[in-house]
Amino acid sequence: MNIAILGLGTVGTGIVKIIEGANPMSMTADLHISHIFVRPEKVAQDDSDKLTSDYDAILNDDSVETVVEVLGGIEPAHTMIKQALQNHKNVVTANKAVVARYMEEFKQVAKENNVQFRFEASVGGGIPWIVNLERGLRIDAVDSVHGIFNGTSNFILDQMTKTGASFESVLKEAQDLGYAEADPSADIDGYDIENKLCISVDVAYDTLVHPGENLPKFGIRTIEAQDIAHFKDLGLVAKLIGRSELSGDHFSYVIEPVLYQQGVIEASINDNFNYASFHGESIGDLGFIGQGAGMMPTGHAVVQDILDINGQVKHLIRTLEKQFTIDNQFDKGDYIVRTTSDQFDSLTSNWNVTTDGKYKTVSDIDAASMHSIMKRVLASDDTAFMARVSGGAE
Repeated sequence: MNIAILGLGTVGTGIVKIIEGANPMSMTADLHISHIFVRPEKVAQDDSDKLTSDYDAILNDDSVETVVEVLGGIEPAHTMIKQALQNHKNVVTANKAVVARYMEEFKQVAKENNVQFRFEASVGGGIPWIVNLERGLRIDAVDSVHGIFNGTSNFILDQMTKTGASFESVLKEAQDLGYAEADPSADIDGYDIENKLCISVDVAYDTLVHPGENLPKFGIRTIEAQDIAHFKDLGLVAKLIGRSELSGDHFSYVIEPVLYQQGVIEASINDNFNYASFHGESIGDLGFIGQGAGMMPTGHAVVQDILDINGQVKHLIRTLEKQFTIDNQFDKGDYIVRTTSDQFDSLTSNWNVTTDGKYKTVSDIDAASMHSIMKRVLASDDTAFMARVSGGAE
C-alpha cells in the first residue's frame, strides 16, 4: 500500500519511524510512504524525493491509496481530508479537533466514494480505545463512558500530589518536558478532553454531539497546592475526568475534576498516562490504560488503522443518526468547593452545604446546577475551585 503523510511533526515523524524501521517480517513491510506533505520551505531544506508541498500531486497520484492526516487543527486539515476522500483515497487521522466537528461529513463522503475513514489515534493515543469500544458495541449496548483523556492534566495533578508543588511550577515542568504547549488552555481547561469525549460519545451511543459552550467544562487552572493537601487529608486523589452516562433518551456530558479514594483505578493512573472505560450490559465495566499522546504511541495507533485498511478489516458501522437530549440534571453527586465569593451561600441555598475550614461541600446536587453556580462564582472569585467526590462525600 502506498501512503501519503500530511505533516512531519511529532506524530508524522513517529509514523515514518515505525513504517521505515519495521521488521521485514512484520505486516508493516507491505506499507510504503510515497509522499510527505510539508511546507514549501521544508522541501527546499531537504533533498528527500518524498517531500512535497503540492497537495494536488498527491490527490492526482492514483497509486496513493491512503492519506494520513497529522497536521492538527481544523483548517486546512478539514478541507484536505475531504478532498482525499473525494479522490477515492482512504484517510487515517489523529486529529481529534477535526474529527469531533466533522465526523458525520467525513463518514458520509467516505461512504459515497467507497473508501474508509479511520481515527483510532484521535482519542487515547496508543491505548487503543476506539477499536475496543467498537468491539464492545458488537455485543453490548454501552450506557456510559468515562476516563482520564488528557495526559498533560494528569501529569500536573499527579506531580502536585506526589510533591506538594504549586500548579504553576508543575505546569512549567510539563511545558519543559514537552507535555504542555506554551498556551496550555486546551489541556488544563478541558477543551482537549471535550473533543475526545465528543468522539467517544458519538461512537458509544451512535449519535452526534459537537464541541461547544453548551457542554459543561471545569478544568484545573485554579487548583492550588492547598487543595491537593486538603484532599490528601480526606484520603482523596484529584483527576480531571470526562464522563457521559446514557439514560433512556437522555445522556449526561461533563468534564470536571473528580476526587477518588486512594486505591481506586483512576487514582492510580500516574504521570501522563490516560485511562478510558465504558460500561456494557454483559461485560460490565471495561477499562484501558496507556500512553495518550507522544510520537510513538500515537504513531502506533495510526499505523494500526493503516494495517486494518490494508487487511480489509471491517470496523463497526455507526450511522450517527440516533437522537438523544443532553441532560446533566440526572447526574448528581457531592462537590467540594473553595471560594471567597460572598455569592456562594445564596447560590447554593437550595442544597445542603457543610463547611470545613476554607472548603464547603454541596451535597446531592446535579452537575448542571453545580457548573452553572461555579460560572457565577468565578465572575467574582476567579481563583475558586471545585471537584466532585466520586461516590459521594465521606
